[in-house]
Amino acid sequence: MTTIHLHNTATRKKQVFTPLDPENIRMYVCGPTVYDRAHLGNARPVVVFDVLFRLLRHVYGADHVTYVRNFTDVDDKINNTALERQKAGAKGTLEDLIAERTEETIGWYHADMDALGAKRPSQEPRATQYIGAMIAMIEGLIAKGHAYAAEGHVLFDVRSYPEYGQLSGRSVDDMIAGARVEVAPFKRDPMDFVLWKPSGDDLPGWESPWGRGRPGWHIECSAMSHELLGPSFDIHGGGLDLQFPHHENEIAQSCCAHPGAGFASVWMHNEMLLVEGKKMSKSLGNFFTVRELLDQGYAGEVIRFVMLSTHYRKTMDWTEKKAQEAEKTLWEWHALAKNVQPSAPSAALVDALSDDLNTHAAITELHRQANVLMAFEAGADLPDSFDADQAYSQFVGSAQLVGLMTPEVSDWAENAYDLSGLEMLLESYRSQAMQTKDFSAVDRLKNSLIEAGVEVRMSKSGVELLAGSNFNPEKLAGLA
Repeated sequence: MTTIHLHNTATRKKQVFTPLDPENIRMYVCGPTVYDRAHLGNARPVVVFDVLFRLLRHVYGADHVTYVRNFTDVDDKINNTALERQKAGAKGTLEDLIAERTEETIGWYHADMDALGAKRPSQEPRATQYIGAMIAMIEGLIAKGHAYAAEGHVLFDVRSYPEYGQLSGRSVDDMIAGARVEVAPFKRDPMDFVLWKPSGDDLPGWESPWGRGRPGWHIECSAMSHELLGPSFDIHGGGLDLQFPHHENEIAQSCCAHPGAGFASVWMHNEMLLVEGKKMSKSLGNFFTVRELLDQGYAGEVIRFVMLSTHYRKTMDWTEKKAQEAEKTLWEWHALAKNVQPSAPSAALVDALSDDLNTHAAITELHRQANVLMAFEAGADLPDSFDADQAYSQFVGSAQLVGLMTPEVSDWAENAYDLSGLEMLLESYRSQAMQTKDFSAVDRLKNSLIEAGVEVRMSKSGVELLAGSNFNPEKLAGLA
């Protein structure tokens, strides 16, 4: 069986992944707070852990892997959005408006992540479905001396858990000195965090032993993961921004609620995302939701390819150039393997993914396979052992293991067009024009290409054609 190595944030090293039960691999990933569209940064962990989900299913079998990703549907951001709609004249109670917004946002999220080729997790619990489990866990923490009630709130006593801070590598005192924390008069310690908070009549709430209220954010994932995966499971993932305080607090709650269970064996965190070398920000005008990029003409598969090109533990930089290059590569790959049925992926690709989910190396392996197939089609002298049918099907199977060239994301490329012939033709026209000084044929072909949505790049080194987001292959008919 393939050996998978994963970098464990908790141990700060790459280690052999040894499941608690090879027949029942369990992974939990923190999902979105459903108050608005998912932006590009939100999509990165979806793609990262989708690839891990695919790899685990490939190695251990689809029936032996459970992937849980939650929806946080009780949160002050959701409440504020609903209150703004109510003030703007929207009809219905606050609870109705919250429910409408939640359903709408989950629908958006599913549609956008589906467009990126992400498989739906095995289970997608909503926080509001597990309020009873949260209350029960909080009661248990109070009984064990790890939490206390104060003025309608319940807070976790951070000092009661000596291991607090091990995931992020900081002591409690260092955290207090270096972080801005809410210092409420009812807190015993500035780092104590909320498990339960009161709700007024104008906010959603549930009856509890501490009065009508709602859960704090951190307790939600602890309760849902316990209910669906048990007190201990294999992998917990999310963005690096969740390492502290969210994941640190999850560990404290869960380990204190279930002593000796260990909670998650492996912690994985993906790095953040830049846009054109800068932090994504509305003030900089480089803030994009996934839907905005899709509506601008970027195929979901192209967005996915760009994300996969950078290792998950490195900062990813989304650039227009990378998107164009990804689109050109995918056009070529789809044209190369049109109507090919997939077989098992190459061992080299599986090895790349098994090395701490090295998608960059996996993409390099796909380029290698594609280059061999292109050489074959060009009549290159290949070894007698070369099996063309196997090579084509293995190429598609390898691509599909990382979520590329699957039926779900390939609609945009059904009419994949190979532009290499037109590149050669334009280069030929240009060479002739350099001799005759008559560039009319060059200009006509260039204008036709631009009209068809093709970006034309001409330099001393040659001609390069890139299919743009508005590419229309029908307009190229008769040009070659």
